[in-house]
Amino acid sequence: MKLGQLYLVATPRAGQPEPEFLARLEAALDGGVDTLQLRCKDWEAGAYIALGERVAALARARGVPFFVNDRVDVAAACGADGVHLGQGDLPPAWARRLAPGLMLGRSTHAPAQAHAALAEAPAYLAAGPVHATPTKPGRAPAGLAYVRAVAALNPPLPWYAIGGIDASNVHEVLAAGATRVAVVRAVLDARDPAQAASDLLGALRGVTA
Repeated sequence: MKLGQLYLVATPRAGQPEPEFLARLEAALDGGVDTLQLRCKDWEAGAYIALGERVAALARARGVPFFVNDRVDVAAACGADGVHLGQGDLPPAWARRLAPGLMLGRSTHAPAQAHAALAEAPAYLAAGPVHATPTKPGRAPAGLAYVRAVAALNPPLPWYAIGGIDASNVHEVLAAGATRVAVVRAVLDARDPAQAASDLLGALRGVTA
C-alpha cells in the first residue's frame, strides 16, 4: 500500500471510552490522515488485538495503511498492514521471519541509526523526536538538525519527522527537509481532529506542490 504524508500514531487516553477513541480516529481519517498506527503500550494481547481489529476496519474502509506499534503478533492477528519497530523492539530480521507479509516501519534517533535502518530496507523510517514530547518521556529531542541530516541522506524510501510536531511548528520541520510528518497529540487531542488533520495535510501538500 502507498504510504501517505500525514501519519497518526493513535493511543487511547486513560479512561477514554472506546467509542470516543474510534470516533476521533474516524474524524482524523476524514480530515486527511493517510497512514495510521495503533500504539497501546503495556496492553495485554487480547485487548490489543480486539481494538486493532476495529481500527484496521476503519483504515481498510478508507484505503489507509495501518500499522501496530511494537507487537508483531498483534499486527498479524488483527489484520494490520505492518508493524512499527523501535530501537529496542524485535529486530527486523526476526519480525520478517515471524510475519513475512507485514510491512516494517523503523524508529531512528541519530544518524547512525538512520544509516543502519536504511540497510534493513524497511517500508519507512521515522526520524525524531524533533521536539521533546510526553509520548517519549526522558528522551532528549533530536532537533531540526537530525531532520536535516536525514534529508541529506536522500533516503530511497518514505521517512517521517516525528516528535512534538503541530500546526505551529510544522513549517520549520518542512523547511528542514521533511515532506512527511507523524503526529500524536496535534490531531488526536485536538478539539476538532478532522480540521487539525486537514490543516497539517494542507501544509504538507504545499511543500510538495
